[in-house]
Amino acid sequence: MTHPILDIQDLHKSYGDLEVLKGVSIQANAGDVVSLIGSSGSGKSTLLRCCNLLEVSQAGTIAFDGEPVVWSGTGARRKPASAAQVTRMRTNLSMVFQQFNLWAHMTILQNVMEAPVTVLKRDKAATETLARDLLAKVGIGDKCDVFPAQLSGGQQQRAAIARALAMQPQALLFDEPTSALDPELEQEVIKVIKDLAAEGRTMLIVTHDMAMARDVSDHVVFLHNGLIEEQGPPADLFGNPKSERLQQFLSAVAA
Repeated sequence: MTHPILDIQDLHKSYGDLEVLKGVSIQANAGDVVSLIGSSGSGKSTLLRCCNLLEVSQAGTIAFDGEPVVWSGTGARRKPASAAQVTRMRTNLSMVFQQFNLWAHMTILQNVMEAPVTVLKRDKAATETLARDLLAKVGIGDKCDVFPAQLSGGQQQRAAIARALAMQPQALLFDEPTSALDPELEQEVIKVIKDLAAEGRTMLIVTHDMAMARDVSDHVVFLHNGLIEEQGPPADLFGNPKSERLQQFLSAVAA
């Protein structure tokens, strides 16, 4: 029996009195590209961070590849019960952040190799071969020996994508991967993401780029005030939005 790679049901997340997620359910099957869109503060990035257990939700279920997260405690005291399970799930759900998060004191090659070698205890020589291949794949194979500060923002983000791929994850999570970039550099990163989508990678993407969401997604989710306002295939959401709020959002971002 097949099951979703990522299955989130009725997720709730609050910061004190501020309820950010009010019962959100999403699924991503193997090979699906799901984009999360919505205004700032709608809960998109929080949802992504809850998927990766970087944030702890107060209610709802998260299952990865058919395995539910085991919790201890309830409500504000809820937390994952197994550190080993958290590590295993994070390993298989590689995250690419808005601000790259590369280690400044390491070369690009060392950045890509670090987690597979230290966390997963993979063979160093084999990991170096993989890392060089991945850096070539994202178009910066000639930058192995330079440091992050010597790269453009677009190159740094492509290095961050190579680093995520080096974990050989079952799914990739992207949190606004192009929003810190100039439009010209943005296109370099979008091309890499499109190539990954064409390969059938399972991806969950928080993005402000509606053209990318339309082009790469199988499914688009529009979040508003911590709830799913509308969702469906990109042709429906962008071509024939049903909710008034989504119509307003799309006309605002197009302006």
